[in-house]
Amino acid sequence: MCLLCACLLMHILVPNLFSYQKHNRKVTAFDIIMWLPLLVVVALVLLYRWNRQRQKLQNLTEKYVLITGCDSGFGNLAAKQLDARGLQVLAACLTEKGAGDLKKETSSRLQTVILDVTDSQRVTVVAEWVANTVGKKGLWGLVNNAGFGFALAPNEWQAKEDFIMALNVNLLGMINVTLHLLPLLRQTRGRIVNVSSALGRLSSAGGGYCISKFAVEAFSDSLRRELDFFGIKVSIIEPGAFVTSMTDIEKHKENLRRLWEALPTEIKQSYGDLYYQQYIQSMERLMGSASTRLQEVTDCMEHALTAIHPWTRYSPGLDSKLFFIPLSYLPTVISDYVVRLSSPKPQ
Repeated sequence: MCLLCACLLMHILVPNLFSYQKHNRKVTAFDIIMWLPLLVVVALVLLYRWNRQRQKLQNLTEKYVLITGCDSGFGNLAAKQLDARGLQVLAACLTEKGAGDLKKETSSRLQTVILDVTDSQRVTVVAEWVANTVGKKGLWGLVNNAGFGFALAPNEWQAKEDFIMALNVNLLGMINVTLHLLPLLRQTRGRIVNVSSALGRLSSAGGGYCISKFAVEAFSDSLRRELDFFGIKVSIIEPGAFVTSMTDIEKHKENLRRLWEALPTEIKQSYGDLYYQQYIQSMERLMGSASTRLQEVTDCMEHALTAIHPWTRYSPGLDSKLFFIPLSYLPTVISDYVVRLSSPKPQ
Protein backbone atom coordinates (compact mmCIF):
# COMPACT_ATOMS: atom_id res chain seq x y z
CA MET A 1 0.00 0.00 0.00
CA CYS A 2 2.78 2.45 0.93
CA LEU A 3 4.67 1.59 -2.25
CA LEU A 4 1.52 2.05 -4.32
CA CYS A 5 0.89 5.48 -2.79
CA ALA A 6 4.51 6.51 -3.32
CA CYS A 7 4.41 5.42 -6.95
CA LEU A 8 1.15 7.26 -7.47
CA LEU A 9 2.62 10.37 -5.91
CA MET A 10 5.70 10.22 -8.14
CA HIS A 11 3.54 9.53 -11.20
CA ILE A 12 1.56 12.69 -10.55
CA LEU A 13 4.23 15.05 -9.24
CA VAL A 14 7.22 14.33 -11.47
CA PRO A 15 5.54 15.10 -14.85
CA ASN A 16 4.15 18.32 -13.38
CA LEU A 17 7.56 19.41 -12.07
CA PHE A 18 9.00 18.94 -15.56
CA SER A 19 6.07 20.90 -16.92
CA TYR A 20 6.85 23.75 -14.51
CA GLN A 21 10.46 23.80 -15.65
CA LYS A 22 9.49 23.72 -19.30
CA HIS A 23 7.29 26.78 -18.95
CA ASN A 24 9.73 28.54 -16.59
CA ARG A 25 7.12 28.46 -13.87
CA LYS A 26 8.14 28.49 -10.22
CA VAL A 27 6.55 26.24 -7.62
CA THR A 28 4.31 28.45 -5.50
CA ALA A 29 2.60 28.05 -2.13
CA PHE A 30 -0.63 27.35 -4.04
CA ASP A 31 1.02 24.42 -5.84
CA ILE A 32 2.16 22.96 -2.52
CA ILE A 33 -1.32 23.34 -1.03
CA MET A 34 -2.78 21.67 -4.10
CA TRP A 35 -0.76 18.50 -3.43
CA LEU A 36 -1.22 18.63 0.34
CA PRO A 37 -4.29 16.32 0.43
CA LEU A 38 -2.35 13.57 -1.33
CA LEU A 39 0.60 13.96 1.04
CA VAL A 40 -1.81 13.76 3.98
CA VAL A 41 -3.31 10.54 2.58
CA VAL A 42 0.16 8.97 2.27
CA ALA A 43 1.03 10.04 5.83
CA LEU A 44 -2.24 8.59 7.14
CA VAL A 45 -1.60 5.28 5.36
CA LEU A 46 1.88 5.08 6.90
CA LEU A 47 0.46 5.90 10.32
CA TYR A 48 -2.27 3.28 9.93
CA ARG A 49 0.26 0.61 8.96
CA TRP A 50 2.54 1.52 11.86
CA ASN A 51 -0.33 1.36 14.34
CA ARG A 52 -1.63 -1.91 12.85
CA GLN A 53 1.75 -3.62 13.06
CA ARG A 54 2.37 -2.59 16.67
CA GLN A 55 -0.78 -4.32 17.97
CA LYS A 56 0.18 -7.35 20.07
CA LEU A 57 -1.66 -10.48 21.18
CA GLN A 58 -2.84 -10.95 24.74
CA ASN A 59 -2.20 -13.90 27.09
CA LEU A 60 1.30 -14.60 25.74
CA THR A 61 2.21 -16.49 28.92
CA GLU A 62 -0.21 -19.26 27.93
CA LYS A 63 1.24 -19.78 24.46
CA TYR A 64 3.74 -22.55 23.63
CA VAL A 65 6.41 -21.98 20.97
CA LEU A 66 8.88 -24.55 19.61
CA ILE A 67 12.17 -23.23 18.19
CA THR A 68 14.67 -25.45 16.38
CA GLY A 69 18.43 -24.84 16.30
CA CYS A 70 18.75 -23.26 19.76
CA ASP A 71 22.38 -24.20 20.50
CA SER A 72 23.63 -20.84 19.25
CA GLY A 73 22.90 -17.92 16.95
CA PHE A 74 19.38 -16.78 16.15
CA GLY A 75 17.66 -19.75 17.79
CA ASN A 76 19.55 -19.34 21.05
CA LEU A 77 18.84 -15.62 21.27
CA ALA A 78 15.20 -16.08 20.23
CA ALA A 79 14.67 -18.66 22.97
CA LYS A 80 16.04 -16.25 25.59
CA GLN A 81 14.10 -13.30 24.19
CA LEU A 82 10.74 -15.08 24.01
CA ASP A 83 11.30 -16.64 27.43
CA ALA A 84 11.86 -13.13 28.81
CA ARG A 85 8.55 -12.07 27.22
CA GLY A 86 6.80 -14.79 29.21
CA LEU A 87 6.07 -17.32 26.46
CA GLN A 88 6.31 -21.05 27.09
CA VAL A 89 9.43 -21.80 25.06
CA LEU A 90 10.28 -25.32 23.90
CA ALA A 91 13.89 -25.07 22.73
CA ALA A 92 15.14 -27.84 20.43
CA CYS A 93 18.94 -28.14 20.56
CA LEU A 94 21.28 -30.36 18.59
CA THR A 95 23.56 -31.12 21.56
CA GLU A 96 23.25 -31.76 25.27
CA LYS A 97 25.79 -29.01 25.92
CA GLY A 98 23.75 -26.48 23.96
CA ALA A 99 20.62 -27.43 25.88
CA GLY A 100 22.39 -27.28 29.24
CA ASP A 101 23.96 -23.87 28.58
CA LEU A 102 20.62 -22.45 27.48
CA LYS A 103 18.84 -23.70 30.58
CA LYS A 104 21.38 -21.88 32.77
CA GLU A 105 20.49 -18.53 31.16
CA THR A 106 16.71 -18.78 31.09
CA SER A 107 13.74 -19.16 33.41
CA SER A 108 12.28 -22.41 34.72
CA ARG A 109 9.50 -22.08 32.12
CA LEU A 110 11.81 -22.87 29.24
CA GLN A 111 12.12 -26.55 28.38
CA THR A 112 14.74 -28.11 26.14
CA VAL A 113 14.75 -31.18 23.95
CA ILE A 114 17.45 -32.77 21.79
CA LEU A 115 16.60 -32.74 18.09
CA ASP A 116 18.49 -33.42 14.89
CA VAL A 117 15.99 -32.35 12.23
CA THR A 118 17.55 -34.77 9.70
CA ASP A 119 16.66 -37.75 11.93
CA SER A 120 13.08 -38.68 11.04
CA GLN A 121 12.71 -41.05 13.96
CA ARG A 122 13.82 -38.36 16.38
CA VAL A 123 11.43 -35.84 14.81
CA THR A 124 8.56 -38.25 15.51
CA VAL A 125 9.65 -38.67 19.14
CA VAL A 126 9.96 -34.91 19.66
CA ALA A 127 6.55 -34.29 18.08
CA GLU A 128 5.02 -36.70 20.60
CA TRP A 129 6.88 -34.96 23.43
CA VAL A 130 5.54 -31.59 22.28
CA ALA A 131 2.00 -32.96 22.11
CA ASN A 132 2.25 -34.31 25.67
CA THR A 133 3.80 -31.07 26.92
CA VAL A 134 1.28 -28.63 25.44
CA GLY A 135 -1.75 -30.85 26.08
CA LYS A 136 -5.10 -29.25 25.25
CA LYS A 137 -3.52 -25.80 24.87
CA GLY A 138 -1.94 -26.81 21.57
CA LEU A 139 1.17 -25.32 19.98
CA TRP A 140 0.95 -21.61 19.19
CA GLY A 141 4.19 -21.16 17.27
CA LEU A 142 6.85 -23.08 15.35
CA VAL A 143 10.12 -21.36 14.44
CA ASN A 144 12.03 -23.43 11.90
CA ASN A 145 15.48 -21.98 12.53
CA ALA A 146 17.87 -24.97 12.39
CA GLY A 147 20.23 -24.55 9.46
CA PHE A 148 23.45 -25.59 7.78
CA GLY A 149 25.47 -22.90 6.01
CA PHE A 150 28.79 -24.44 4.99
CA ALA A 151 27.59 -25.18 1.48
CA LEU A 152 28.80 -22.19 -0.57
CA ALA A 153 31.14 -23.20 -3.39
CA PRO A 154 31.17 -23.49 -7.20
CA ASN A 155 28.67 -26.13 -8.30
CA GLU A 156 31.16 -28.01 -10.51
CA TRP A 157 33.48 -28.55 -7.56
CA GLN A 158 30.87 -30.57 -5.71
CA ALA A 159 29.27 -33.99 -5.80
CA LYS A 160 25.69 -34.93 -5.03
CA GLU A 161 26.63 -35.71 -1.43
CA ASP A 162 27.84 -32.13 -0.91
CA PHE A 163 24.39 -30.79 -1.76
CA ILE A 164 22.53 -33.31 0.41
CA MET A 165 23.55 -31.96 3.84
CA ALA A 166 22.22 -28.46 3.21
CA LEU A 167 19.02 -29.80 1.65
CA ASN A 168 18.47 -32.29 4.49
CA VAL A 169 18.84 -29.68 7.24
CA ASN A 170 17.54 -26.49 5.66
CA LEU A 171 14.66 -27.94 3.67
CA LEU A 172 13.69 -31.57 4.27
CA GLY A 173 14.22 -31.35 8.04
CA MET A 174 12.11 -28.19 8.14
CA ILE A 175 9.34 -29.85 6.15
CA ASN A 176 9.38 -32.97 8.32
CA VAL A 177 9.15 -30.99 11.58
CA THR A 178 6.36 -28.82 10.20
CA LEU A 179 4.25 -31.71 8.95
CA HIS A 180 4.52 -33.51 12.29
CA LEU A 181 3.38 -30.44 14.24
CA LEU A 182 0.62 -29.13 11.98
CA PRO A 183 -2.24 -30.78 13.95
CA LEU A 184 -1.06 -28.99 17.12
CA LEU A 185 -0.78 -25.67 15.26
CA ARG A 186 -4.21 -26.08 13.69
CA GLN A 187 -5.57 -26.56 17.20
CA THR A 188 -4.56 -22.99 18.13
CA ARG A 189 -4.79 -21.33 14.68
CA GLY A 190 -1.15 -20.50 15.36
CA ARG A 191 1.97 -19.30 13.59
CA ILE A 192 4.80 -20.82 11.55
CA VAL A 193 8.02 -18.85 11.10
CA ASN A 194 10.47 -20.22 8.53
CA VAL A 195 14.01 -18.84 8.41
CA SER A 196 15.09 -18.47 4.80
CA SER A 197 17.83 -16.08 3.66
CA ALA A 198 18.50 -13.11 1.41
CA LEU A 199 20.32 -15.75 -0.67
CA GLY A 200 16.95 -17.44 -1.03
CA ARG A 201 15.95 -14.49 -3.20
CA LEU A 202 19.22 -13.89 -5.07
CA SER A 203 21.43 -16.89 -5.76
CA SER A 204 24.93 -15.41 -5.72
CA ALA A 205 26.87 -18.60 -4.93
CA GLY A 206 26.85 -22.23 -5.96
CA GLY A 207 26.19 -25.20 -3.70
CA GLY A 208 23.22 -26.45 -1.72
CA TYR A 209 22.67 -23.42 0.53
CA CYS A 210 21.01 -21.08 -1.97
CA ILE A 211 19.08 -23.98 -3.49
CA SER A 212 17.72 -25.00 -0.10
CA LYS A 213 16.71 -21.43 0.79
CA PHE A 214 14.93 -20.89 -2.54
CA ALA A 215 13.04 -24.10 -1.78
CA VAL A 216 12.16 -22.82 1.72
CA GLU A 217 10.55 -19.81 0.04
CA ALA A 218 8.49 -22.07 -2.24
CA PHE A 219 7.46 -24.39 0.58
CA SER A 220 6.48 -21.44 2.78
CA ASP A 221 4.43 -19.78 0.04
CA SER A 222 2.42 -22.91 -0.74
CA LEU A 223 2.01 -23.66 2.97
CA ARG A 224 0.77 -20.13 3.69
CA ARG A 225 -1.93 -20.37 1.04
CA GLU A 226 -3.05 -23.83 2.15
CA LEU A 227 -3.16 -23.04 5.87
CA ASP A 228 -4.90 -19.69 5.52
CA PHE A 229 -8.18 -21.64 5.49
CA PHE A 230 -7.35 -22.89 9.01
CA GLY A 231 -6.34 -19.49 10.36
CA ILE A 232 -2.63 -20.40 10.55
CA LYS A 233 -0.24 -17.64 9.46
CA VAL A 234 3.11 -18.40 7.86
CA SER A 235 5.96 -15.87 7.89
CA ILE A 236 9.31 -15.99 6.12
CA ILE A 237 12.46 -14.35 7.48
CA GLU A 238 15.15 -13.47 4.92
CA PRO A 239 18.21 -12.29 6.87
CA GLY A 240 21.33 -10.87 5.32
CA ALA A 241 24.74 -11.77 6.76
CA PHE A 242 24.89 -11.90 10.57
CA VAL A 243 27.65 -13.12 12.85
CA THR A 244 26.68 -16.66 13.88
CA SER A 245 28.40 -20.04 13.87
CA MET A 246 27.58 -20.22 10.15
CA THR A 247 29.75 -17.20 9.34
CA ASP A 248 32.89 -18.85 10.71
CA ILE A 249 35.27 -18.07 7.85
CA GLU A 250 37.76 -20.79 8.83
CA LYS A 251 35.11 -23.48 8.38
CA HIS A 252 34.17 -22.04 5.00
CA LYS A 253 37.83 -22.02 3.97
CA GLU A 254 38.20 -25.61 5.16
CA ASN A 255 35.23 -26.68 3.04
CA LEU A 256 36.57 -24.85 -0.04
CA ARG A 257 40.04 -26.37 0.46
CA ARG A 258 38.55 -29.87 0.76
CA LEU A 259 36.61 -29.43 -2.48
CA TRP A 260 39.53 -27.85 -4.36
CA GLU A 261 42.02 -30.53 -3.40
CA ALA A 262 39.63 -33.29 -4.46
CA LEU A 263 39.12 -31.86 -7.96
CA PRO A 264 40.51 -33.65 -11.03
CA THR A 265 43.54 -31.92 -12.57
CA GLU A 266 41.59 -30.93 -15.69
CA ILE A 267 38.98 -28.98 -13.71
CA LYS A 268 41.65 -27.34 -11.53
CA GLN A 269 43.47 -26.14 -14.65
CA SER A 270 40.23 -24.79 -16.12
CA TYR A 271 39.59 -22.56 -13.11
CA GLY A 272 43.18 -21.88 -12.05
CA ASP A 273 44.74 -21.22 -8.67
CA LEU A 274 43.87 -17.51 -8.90
CA TYR A 275 40.16 -18.36 -9.10
CA TYR A 276 40.44 -20.44 -5.94
CA GLN A 277 42.20 -17.61 -4.09
CA GLN A 278 39.66 -15.04 -5.33
CA TYR A 279 36.81 -17.24 -4.17
CA ILE A 280 38.29 -17.38 -0.67
CA GLN A 281 38.68 -13.59 -0.71
CA SER A 282 35.05 -13.11 -1.75
CA MET A 283 33.96 -15.37 1.11
CA GLU A 284 36.11 -13.35 3.52
CA ARG A 285 34.44 -10.12 2.35
CA LEU A 286 30.97 -11.63 2.76
CA MET A 287 31.64 -13.01 6.23
CA GLY A 288 33.53 -9.88 7.22
CA SER A 289 30.51 -7.72 6.40
CA ALA A 290 28.26 -9.74 8.74
CA SER A 291 26.33 -7.72 11.30
CA THR A 292 26.56 -8.42 15.02
CA ARG A 293 23.03 -7.13 15.60
CA LEU A 294 21.37 -10.56 15.85
CA GLN A 295 18.38 -9.05 17.64
CA GLU A 296 17.25 -7.57 14.31
CA VAL A 297 16.43 -11.15 13.31
CA THR A 298 14.96 -12.28 16.63
CA ASP A 299 12.80 -9.15 16.78
CA CYS A 300 11.31 -10.27 13.47
CA MET A 301 10.67 -13.73 14.93
CA GLU A 302 9.01 -12.18 17.96
CA HIS A 303 6.82 -9.92 15.84
CA ALA A 304 5.76 -12.82 13.62
CA LEU A 305 4.71 -14.79 16.70
CA THR A 306 3.16 -12.06 18.86
CA ALA A 307 1.74 -9.41 16.52
CA ILE A 308 -1.96 -9.51 15.69
CA HIS A 309 -1.06 -8.77 12.07
CA PRO A 310 2.34 -10.36 11.27
CA TRP A 311 4.17 -9.66 8.02
CA THR A 312 4.44 -12.33 5.36
CA ARG A 313 8.13 -11.54 4.84
CA TYR A 314 10.80 -9.94 7.00
CA SER A 315 14.20 -8.84 5.65
CA PRO A 316 16.49 -8.01 8.61
CA GLY A 317 19.90 -6.55 7.85
CA LEU A 318 20.87 -3.57 5.69
CA ASP A 319 22.46 -5.84 3.07
CA SER A 320 19.18 -7.71 2.73
CA LYS A 321 17.04 -4.56 2.56
CA LEU A 322 19.31 -2.44 0.38
CA PHE A 323 21.13 -4.95 -1.84
CA PHE A 324 19.93 -8.55 -2.08
CA ILE A 325 16.15 -8.05 -2.07
CA PRO A 326 16.07 -4.97 -4.37
CA LEU A 327 18.54 -6.60 -6.76
CA SER A 328 16.35 -9.71 -6.94
CA TYR A 329 13.55 -7.59 -8.44
CA LEU A 330 15.67 -6.11 -11.23
CA PRO A 331 15.90 -7.61 -14.75
CA THR A 332 18.17 -10.64 -14.90
CA VAL A 333 20.72 -8.93 -17.14
CA ILE A 334 21.22 -6.25 -14.47
CA SER A 335 21.34 -8.58 -11.46
CA ASP A 336 23.75 -10.91 -13.29
CA TYR A 337 26.05 -8.01 -14.13
CA VAL A 338 26.10 -6.70 -10.55
CA VAL A 339 26.74 -10.15 -9.04
CA ARG A 340 29.53 -10.88 -11.53
CA LEU A 341 31.32 -7.64 -10.65
CA SER A 342 32.57 -9.15 -7.40
CA SER A 343 32.69 -12.78 -8.54
CA PRO A 344 35.97 -14.71 -9.09
CA LYS A 345 36.99 -15.16 -12.73
CA PRO A 346 38.86 -18.10 -14.29
CA GLN A 347 42.38 -17.38 -15.55
